[in-house]
Amino acid sequence: MSRLLSYAIATTLLCSAAFSPALAAGGALMGPAMAARGNITVTAAPKGVIIKVEATGLTPGWHGIHLHEKGDCSPDTFTNAGAHVHTATPAPHGLLNPAASDQGDLPNIFAAADGSAHAEIYSTLVMLPALMDADGSSVVIHANPDDHTTQPIGGAGGRVACAVIK
Repeated sequence: MSRLLSYAIATTLLCSAAFSPALAAGGALMGPAMAARGNITVTAAPKGVIIKVEATGLTPGWHGIHLHEKGDCSPDTFTNAGAHVHTATPAPHGLLNPAASDQGDLPNIFAAADGSAHAEIYSTLVMLPALMDADGSSVVIHANPDDHTTQPIGGAGGRVACAVIK
């Protein structure tokens, strides 16, 4: 078999696997003191990812949610999760910012009166294999809503929950 044909077959198999709905990652959503707050699932889609959020223990109302560059939800402030996922530096933030290059930007989620939030978010800004790099990634929920323009995180405030994507 020629090298070109072998490459084409390998590429087809890799691409097919990358977009298989069965290819998913995620983990337990944790709050301060590692209190259980739900689950996050990230599923590969042909042109992005679908992020399923099942959260509890949030303050009722809107919350910013972002993909962060490192798969580390320590300490209680979740600062080891790093900045938002991005490929450009600097990476302007904001889904409403025409100059934005922050691939971790996502729409806000809403927590009901009982503190629960259930959402499915589709993002074309990132692919699952990129989130599964050597240092992993995480999903972080913030205390306040993201205004989608203010730098660096849309005024979303402190980090209140975090899940490692693995």
